[in-house]
Amino acid sequence: MHVKMADLPGIGKKMSFLTAEGNMIVLVIHHTGKRELYFFTDPDDDEADFSVNLTADETRELGAQLLGAVFQPIDSDKMKLFKSQIVMEWVDLKSASPLAGKTIGESEIRKRTGVSIVGIFRKKEVIASPEVNQILEAGDTLMAIGKSDQIADFERLCAGEAL
Repeated sequence: MHVKMADLPGIGKKMSFLTAEGNMIVLVIHHTGKRELYFFTDPDDDEADFSVNLTADETRELGAQLLGAVFQPIDSDKMKLFKSQIVMEWVDLKSASPLAGKTIGESEIRKRTGVSIVGIFRKKEVIASPEVNQILEAGDTLMAIGKSDQIADFERLCAGEAL
């Protein structure tokens, strides 16, 4: 990214950022603390496509977010590795399963299979992030997350097969 700075006598400073896509973002910081952000699709245009006025606090918050203060994207290679190892699957709970009629905690699903239940679809009700005291009922569809082999074990357990 190419950045240019210029003094604006009597106003403040102007910073122009030329993006990799050939767009331009201009930030004008006034001596009063006011900030103006301008977006140009074509950097040679005299008028911005749109602009936003920001307070000093809003500018700091935006800057913090752009720096990744709250959310850091995962490196694409790490994401590929993560995606290749973690599986999310919807599994039907059969009446023959030893899990039916027990709570998630009593069932010791994570201890037995390594899988975590992250949701339950029961009739027309959705239970997101169920607690350990949630009773599992035959006919529930369980949203489970784990590694492929763990999910396979969990599917067998939900079908009533021995592990």
